[in-house]
Amino acid sequence: MTTKKGQIGVTTGNIFPIIKKFLYSDHEIFLREIVSNAVDATQKLKTLSEVGEFKGDMGDLTVKVSIDKKAGTLTVSDRGIGMTAEEVDKYINQIALSSANDFLDQYKDNANAIIGHFGLGFYSTFMVAKKVEIVTKSHKGGDAVKWSCEGDPEYVMSVADKDDRGTDIILYIDEENQEFLEQSKIESLLNKYCKFLPIPVAFGKKQEWQAGKEGESGKYVETDEDNVINEVNPLWKQRPSELKDEDYISFYRKLYPMTMDEPLFWIHLNVDYPFNLTGILYFPKVNNNMELQRNKIQLYSNQVFVTDSVEGIVPEFLTLLHGVIDSPDIPLNVSRSYLQSDGNVKKISSHITKKVADKLEEIFKNDRAQLEEKWDSLKVFVEYGMLTENRFYDRAVKFSLVKNTDNKYFTLDEYKTLIESNQKDKDDTLVYLYSTDKQEQYSFIETAKEKGYDVLIMDGQLDTHWIGQLEQKLEKTKFVRVDSNTIEQLIEKEENTDVELSDTEKENLTESIQSLLPKIEKTEFNVTFKNLGESTKPIQITQDEFMRRMKEMSAMQPGMAFYGEMPNMMQAIVNMEHPIIKSFFEEVKNKSKDESINSAASNNKLKQLIDLSLLSNGLLKGEALSNFIKRSTDML
Repeated sequence: MTTKKGQIGVTTGNIFPIIKKFLYSDHEIFLREIVSNAVDATQKLKTLSEVGEFKGDMGDLTVKVSIDKKAGTLTVSDRGIGMTAEEVDKYINQIALSSANDFLDQYKDNANAIIGHFGLGFYSTFMVAKKVEIVTKSHKGGDAVKWSCEGDPEYVMSVADKDDRGTDIILYIDEENQEFLEQSKIESLLNKYCKFLPIPVAFGKKQEWQAGKEGESGKYVETDEDNVINEVNPLWKQRPSELKDEDYISFYRKLYPMTMDEPLFWIHLNVDYPFNLTGILYFPKVNNNMELQRNKIQLYSNQVFVTDSVEGIVPEFLTLLHGVIDSPDIPLNVSRSYLQSDGNVKKISSHITKKVADKLEEIFKNDRAQLEEKWDSLKVFVEYGMLTENRFYDRAVKFSLVKNTDNKYFTLDEYKTLIESNQKDKDDTLVYLYSTDKQEQYSFIETAKEKGYDVLIMDGQLDTHWIGQLEQKLEKTKFVRVDSNTIEQLIEKEENTDVELSDTEKENLTESIQSLLPKIEKTEFNVTFKNLGESTKPIQITQDEFMRRMKEMSAMQPGMAFYGEMPNMMQAIVNMEHPIIKSFFEEVKNKSKDESINSAASNNKLKQLIDLSLLSNGLLKGEALSNFIKRSTDML
């Protein structure tokens, strides 16, 4: 073959500026592309050998990556099938498909999808190189070929001197990208993108520590052994039946070396129809900050790392999982928007949701004790799934658990059976009582229990949203926090607790009670009067269920931020049948408003009752708390 010059088959020169500027948001991806190509070429040779079309000795198939800082080159070498001159011409020079120019014009400002459409993985090298050479020799024999290009449509092809089959890609790294000649940089990129490729990939030689002679310090020295950076048969490619729990936990440690907690459990995916999918998904111990848990699923295509930013590719709630998903049906080189609309990706996403539900249901049926033991860590994940995926809700509603203040777990159906005879109100609505803090709301919980009611613990970060969903999905159901009203009004039976007062009496009493309540920033007190019986507490301070719930939800949903700015709405519920309140009412019945306020100011018993109710809500602080303690001592 004589030396040949020509132009790469794109009739516009626009391809190279687009590659340099737009092709990937991340220039480092070029290394994944050329190492993946080298692995593909090697696998093709193995296939040809298996079917008898290549009869030569395969020998060492390791793909080798090397850098030469002096020459300014980075080289990737393989001993795969190699290329003839005709194949170089076909696969490297002819990237012009019929619509290439239109496509380039259309996407010159947003060209993420070019590679996916035209198989331009090799051309990503020009993002970092001023010149690229290919030296290749086909497994079929014949002359070796050298191809050279300096980042414009012109190339040079000539006969090369190469004894062995396979391909060397030599990149002459440009001035702006000198970091890609640093050993530590290349090592970290190979570890990121090539850690599980199916053909050994070596970068340099292994080093071992050599102790120094007397008076000299030791040092690392190179051995003759290749430094293979990848695991060619990762755990997710192995048979689940041949693996032990320790294997899965060890692999988890390998994926997430900085994670202290062990996973709760895992799912080994292995599907070959209607799409190919393998992988291992781990249920991590989810801490309260859900944001920190994301970007932990690694997406692979044929063991080549694609991304760990899988939002929009898998359902939102699955982004809390850790692990690996690998599918050849996931395109390697396309934009995220393409992935999110791809039919196969959608099928894979649905399948994973189903497998997650299957796993949880299987544990629920076969080992409920294990599910209960781990439920507090799993709860955020399951609730997130129920809130964001209707299909997952339909499955999870059967095995979702709730926990009461006695630390007993129930399914939603079991809990309904437990409370439906006693916790229906006069409108036949089933009322679920719950607490967000067992210690702070202790007295309210005890009052509810004295009535024979059961109280749930709802202290998770998504519980407020989840109970809102359950109220919509479950018939004639409402959830109320145990301290959001008096127990009589939380589950209102037939009895009427309203008090008949004249407008003047109501105004005077309201002003009297208000005058003893503290001025707290962003807090408003609304005073109401009820007949609750002599033995019920004289004054109870509660927080409005609706407003409190809206404020809690606003903390997680930016669109509801205006609720967060609204004041806390507190209710001071005065029991007109309690002896102390009844006595005070008789005292001020015929007095003016100012006289009533003065009477309240001098009534230590009334002050004490109000302060006690404030204290039980954590609202008595500073000077008011000091006055309460002093008054308590004096009264004793």
